[in-house]
Amino acid sequence: MTYVQASRRQGGSDGESRKERIDRELIELLNELRVALPGVQFLFAFLLVVPFQQRGADLTEFQRDVYFVTLLAAAVATGLLIAPAAQHRVLFRQHDKENLLRRSHRSAFAGLLVLALAICSAVLLVTDVVFDLTQAWITTAAVAALLAWWWIAVPLWQRGHKRQDDPENDRD
Repeated sequence: MTYVQASRRQGGSDGESRKERIDRELIELLNELRVALPGVQFLFAFLLVVPFQQRGADLTEFQRDVYFVTLLAAAVATGLLIAPAAQHRVLFRQHDKENLLRRSHRSAFAGLLVLALAICSAVLLVTDVVFDLTQAWITTAAVAALLAWWWIAVPLWQRGHKRQDDPENDRD
């Protein structure tokens, strides 16, 4: 049996080799990050401008603290979501895509969690400035619940109720 035949045997039933599966999964991950990155970059850019606005000096201590958390969360989310592409460039032709894929998956998931924090913090800040603190907390709790539900609870529920495939053959 040749190496290619053995690889195909280890891959999916559709004839996808392990290398092809890893390449496909890495491309899928990078494409998913292309969706998340513009949003976090827009939020980060907005946050960088806030201190230079006239109203920025009128923030309460609480609002400044929330702003700081939001700014840091947006910066960290940006770094985590860009990390897979940066690592891919640094590790180009090192023949270690499977480990890169594992690290990139963890980085992307952590980036999405921190992005959720940044989104919620931004909602808290803006709603507090425009309306009041009570409405800000209620709105932020609703947004946090929505993000937790759609980004984490629904996929985990789906994962728990779906027959687990062999990781070697997993297509999703």
